[in-house]
Amino acid sequence: MRIDKFLKLSRILKRRTLAEEACEKGKVSINGREAKPGHRVNTGDVVELNFAGGSVKFRVLGIKENVKKDEASSLYEIIQGE
Repeated sequence: MRIDKFLKLSRILKRRTLAEEACEKGKVSINGREAKPGHRVNTGDVVELNFAGGSVKFRVLGIKENVKKDEASSLYEIIQGE
């Protein structure tokens, strides 16, 4: 699945256009490498998203095409202390 779509489906970012912009501006990395909007994300990948106020790092636990709002957080786990 594309990283921009995953960020939207997992509800880490609200809109896919925001996810695309973040990737194009170099604010998203997968396994330590900068990711473009079309970069494929797989189960087990570590994704880091940098914001002006900080960053969030998470591991992809699952990939689904359709996710209910209450199930979205099951697609990833926040990594603490790395």
